[in-house]
Amino acid sequence: MQSADVASYAFAVPANVYAETVVQVRHYTDTLFSFRITRPQAFRFRSGEFVMIGLPNAEKPVFRAYSIASPSWDEEIEFFSIKVPDGPLTSHLQKIRPGDTVLMRQKATGTLVLDALTPAKRLFMISTGTGIAPFASLSRDPETFEKFEQIVLTHTCRDHAELAYGVELFEGLKADPLIGELTEGRVTLYSTTTREASPRMGRITRLIEDGHIFADLGINGLDPETDRIMICGSMAMLNDVKQIVEARGFEEGSNNKPASFVVERAFVG
Repeated sequence: MQSADVASYAFAVPANVYAETVVQVRHYTDTLFSFRITRPQAFRFRSGEFVMIGLPNAEKPVFRAYSIASPSWDEEIEFFSIKVPDGPLTSHLQKIRPGDTVLMRQKATGTLVLDALTPAKRLFMISTGTGIAPFASLSRDPETFEKFEQIVLTHTCRDHAELAYGVELFEGLKADPLIGELTEGRVTLYSTTTREASPRMGRITRLIEDGHIFADLGINGLDPETDRIMICGSMAMLNDVKQIVEARGFEEGSNNKPASFVVERAFVG
């Protein structure tokens, strides 16, 4: 039964939309939560892609782009979301409970896919806030470890509590029955805060520019010959990191023309 907070509106589900059931909801902070829904048997996607989701609470439901946080092999679909008090979708979405219905369009797409990058030794996944979601998908995909020897996942948030999703993701990799053995010694989580005091502070752009991150990781720096980069998060961070890596000789890739870095512009959060 649909909860009172997101009561279902009487309307016919369009032909290109799935109506799926919420199976789990977890609230991390007063601004962040994750949820899992049933996966349609016919739904296919590549790890790192996003899909449009909405709620059956209006005659014309509001749909927004959400990166899929679960890997392509998962039997359920996971999302990691911000809570916006007056957001057209998230003001209602944050109130969902198990058993509620979430609408999902049938086509997944996006640029944060392995096909958009040329082969290299190391993959940097650079994220802020809920921009870590597509990397939660990619870091649990065996193909990622077939294509790259090392994975560096950076996650920057304002406060320490907002880093919990990434920490749990990282800690769960070793125990994952499908890719646990593949991840041993090959994944590094580099978490930073920008507001609350923590062991590692600073915006990821500054830490890249001043070389702090590379000193911490024990590597020389970003090199187009050995490194590939995926970027997802706030628009300001996307633009800044894009400028930084292009100045170092990296070229933006796409599904049609793979190169050395990719950016997810559909993400907002």
